[in-house]
Amino acid sequence: MLRYRQVLAVPGLAALLSVSLLARAALAADMMTLTLYVVLGLHRSYAAAGGVAAALTAGLALGGPLLGRMIDRRGARVVLLSTAAVQVVFWLSVPVLPYPILSGAAFAAGLLMVPAQLVTRQAISATTTAGQRRAAFALESVQGELSYVLGPPIVIICAAATSPGAVAWGAGAAIALGGAGIALLNPPLRAEDEADAGPTVRPRRREWLGPNMIAVLVMAFGTTVLLSGTELAIVATLKAAGQVSWAGLVVAVYGVSSIVGGLVYGTLSRPLPTPLLLAGLGLATVPAALAHSWPALCVAGIGAGLLTAPTLSTVADAVSRLAPAGVRGEATGLQSSALSAGFAIGSPMVGGAIDLSTPTSGFAAAGLAGLATALTGCLLSRRSNAATGSPPEPPALLQPAELVGQSS
Repeated sequence: MLRYRQVLAVPGLAALLSVSLLARAALAADMMTLTLYVVLGLHRSYAAAGGVAAALTAGLALGGPLLGRMIDRRGARVVLLSTAAVQVVFWLSVPVLPYPILSGAAFAAGLLMVPAQLVTRQAISATTTAGQRRAAFALESVQGELSYVLGPPIVIICAAATSPGAVAWGAGAAIALGGAGIALLNPPLRAEDEADAGPTVRPRRREWLGPNMIAVLVMAFGTTVLLSGTELAIVATLKAAGQVSWAGLVVAVYGVSSIVGGLVYGTLSRPLPTPLLLAGLGLATVPAALAHSWPALCVAGIGAGLLTAPTLSTVADAVSRLAPAGVRGEATGLQSSALSAGFAIGSPMVGGAIDLSTPTSGFAAAGLAGLATALTGCLLSRRSNAATGSPPEPPALLQPAELVGQSS
């Protein structure tokens, strides 16, 4: 716990994590909010709701690098306030937009979504030391899990008590308030030595977007392919067993286990390599294919959940270390795009495996996807090490975080 006390003692970081949780919880619920509005408010099909959610996801995936580049050039405050204003306009308009226009507006809203995650991750990189950074990113990953535990259930409860349009307004208000709150805090995005160095020439993309960075982005993509596929497999398995009402509990077990895993991982004296954590997450997911009831899925979910937040935190840490200060926003935006793309692709990919086989086969497909991307990331990193003629030791991506920090 000493590590976490040191991290939370960093000036402004505790306030930033608190305010960004508001925005991230609302962002985690935006898909559910739009789905409920399309189904309950517009009385359309779930397929139609999925189309709006897909448009929002596509915007998120494309907007990450764009917003990150804008942050690098203009600073966080301008981007946060501008995107918060866009979100106010979109969410206020949702209840009056016809379905065809809503889909296009959802894409634009995703493209210009409040970059709460981007700014939080950049601020962690800028304000923490090498020894504090892993614990800080572990807290950030735990924050992400909390946002998914809190956001969607709150939206469902509010939709049952009020109207879908009012829920849309509430979600937009929370997103905008979170963005404005982060803008008010205006956290530093460069370390003191980086800021003292003054403006620097922006490095060319090919200078930093090399095999090591691509390896990290591949593993970020693979992680969320696995996670979104797992969620679908849980629902499919419980539906086949006639126990779909227990899906919320099973997902909660996964989420709580991830929170515990993230907190424990942040206290370890030495970190674990990203490919190893992702491969472990994949292997821990596969045995759920043997589960056919909600108690068995809860037991299977504990092992996989414990590795989820640690895997996500090491990905964020690796991106922050591999990206030069002048392009850290764009690199973090690419990470967010990779995560969004994984969420978008994971469900249909695993859904295809379920349709071809059995519901529980979805867990095997999700786990194997994680293993495949872990292997790909490892091979890309080793290829980079061989191409540069470095000594035959673990490449930067695979080294413990403290060693990477000393070598960068």
